[in-house]
Amino acid sequence: MRGGTRDPGPGNRDPGSGIRDPGLGIGESGQGDGRRRVDGRWDGEGPAGRAAWAARGLFAAAVVAGVLWLFLGYEPPRTKAHPGREKVVFWHMWTAHWAQVIQNIVERFNQGQDRYEVVALTVSGGSLKTLIATAGGDPPDCMAQWESVIPAWAERGALTPLDELMGPDAWADLRDRLYPAVRAIGTYKDRFYGLSTGMNIWALYYRPSHFREAGLDPDRFPQTIEELDAVAGKLYKYDEAGRIVRIGFSPRWLHEYAPVFGGTFYDADRGELTLTHPRNLAALEWMVGYARRYGFEKVDAFQSGLASTLGATWPFISGAYSIALEGQWRVEDLARYGPDVDYRTVPVPPPAAGKALAGWSNGNFLVIPSGARQKAGALAFMKFWSGVENPERAAEFYTWGGWLPITPDVARAPLYQAYVRKHPPFQTFVDTLASPNVQVTPPVPIQAYLMHRLTSAEDAALRGTLTPQAALERVAREVERELALQRAARE
Repeated sequence: MRGGTRDPGPGNRDPGSGIRDPGLGIGESGQGDGRRRVDGRWDGEGPAGRAAWAARGLFAAAVVAGVLWLFLGYEPPRTKAHPGREKVVFWHMWTAHWAQVIQNIVERFNQGQDRYEVVALTVSGGSLKTLIATAGGDPPDCMAQWESVIPAWAERGALTPLDELMGPDAWADLRDRLYPAVRAIGTYKDRFYGLSTGMNIWALYYRPSHFREAGLDPDRFPQTIEELDAVAGKLYKYDEAGRIVRIGFSPRWLHEYAPVFGGTFYDADRGELTLTHPRNLAALEWMVGYARRYGFEKVDAFQSGLASTLGATWPFISGAYSIALEGQWRVEDLARYGPDVDYRTVPVPPPAAGKALAGWSNGNFLVIPSGARQKAGALAFMKFWSGVENPERAAEFYTWGGWLPITPDVARAPLYQAYVRKHPPFQTFVDTLASPNVQVTPPVPIQAYLMHRLTSAEDAALRGTLTPQAALERVAREVERELALQRAARE
């Protein structure tokens, strides 16, 4: 799964980009009185209150829709190739080579049945446009997403609950088949809104030659965080002036490591954020230990001098890192740009009190706007692509994108197994995705804001401007303040 703001293909890879994505769009728009942007919710209000809130939102959206549409551009959907069929309008945000991959899937669907025709369109600024189109009563029937939109859009009534559309028996069957992280990323307040077509998982890539050079056994990768710490120090290299010329290991992205330490940012049973969880703190303190041991400024200076992290210029390929935390897409990057690089992948080892096969995940998913005209056709397309309907057929699509499957049925399909045999390091990511210890971004309507502030808190702790405890307490206050503004806006 590739793409997002930092690379050219499908999916938001960067777990710590800190960007307020346009998925929060209209619902976080300003109030015109100097306050910060707020997402409106309908919880606890009666039908009249919900209707009034919806009317205000639709009116505001309609006022700005024309101007925004002009700035963001628009291209009408292509002409139908099957005039006698029911048209399903499908919007996505992939471009270039990846747009053709998506079109190939669409064509397979259209060729495989005779009731619906999916008409696909690449839409720049797709999140905001979808909200505008929904407010104007003319949304697509299906939208592909990788931005943090489900809680925010569900709160404003912009999404169709898929579990309701499927019916209780079909939903119960699917719910039991989905990997835990796949269920979690599509669920908000016990309703299922987004069906993934591929998830992202992060694991450690390491260079065996560096291990041998340091007198370490590459066949015995550290089994605990404590062992990893000891090995990392032997892999760093410096020049005569003491400047870093190779990083052994340098942990970033707290949300990736907190689950490994046994932490969590959300208590699903109580429906509460747990940003200051003691094990989150332990993970951040461990990360700060690296910054102190190897020098935050030295590591930052080294990393600043490296080329882009995209494709062929990923520093791991050139040997600038001995151990690096990255996503599954790097397996294909290495096959394409570093075919002679000897490397292996392993899950992040836990500390003594931690959890194995733990981490964080995001991914691509399909949603149906609440105002869609052809919901049945959209759901049929979603089942086709995702493999809900026929896992063995859909396995081929997952290999086209180098995507992680959403159910064990797809993972076990012969075509997918052949893909993994061709790319053995990919197995680490498949195994990790199946784990119940993989977490997703907490299901709150300000997901992008939360991740932005969490990244900022991590940076402050690593730089030493805040203690780890103070950094987590700060982000907890900031997020609660933002949520409080939402609650006030509903009253």
